[in-house]
Amino acid sequence: MEPKRELLEALCANARTDTADLARQTGLSESEVEAAIADLEGEGTIRGYQAIVDWEEVDEDHARAAVELNVTLDRETGYAEVSERLAKFPEVSSLHLVSGNYDFLMIVEASSVRRISRFVSEKVAPVPEVTQTVTHFVMETYKEGGIEMNGDDDDDRLSVSP
Repeated sequence: MEPKRELLEALCANARTDTADLARQTGLSESEVEAAIADLEGEGTIRGYQAIVDWEEVDEDHARAAVELNVTLDRETGYAEVSERLAKFPEVSSLHLVSGNYDFLMIVEASSVRRISRFVSEKVAPVPEVTQTVTHFVMETYKEGGIEMNGDDDDDRLSVSP
């Protein structure tokens, strides 16, 4: 595998991995790792670093929804223009053009289900090109960003013996 690809995969697995460990994993020197990361950030390949939060462990309320969007385009407006408008909303954590029965998949986060509902009805649905929205509220998260969210590994089931 190419060292650049190995470096990106290692950073995706854990962006806090130190330079020495990244060098060992990729076969590069520490200075080559630092230079490669600087280049990847500079060219926009690496766009940022984020924490993966288990919101169940936080005392504050948090809600997330997957919103399917259908849009109708005209000669002056394409998917890129619609996505630029939608992506500007701070509630939108990710936005994807997808294949299938709808055009966009939008992940929305807010402090409550009610706030997400209000956001979709008052901000997203009125966008002229948006013809339909279907909102799926996330009830439980089992894996996020490649990380399992199972908390502890303790099995709280009672053992049954004959």
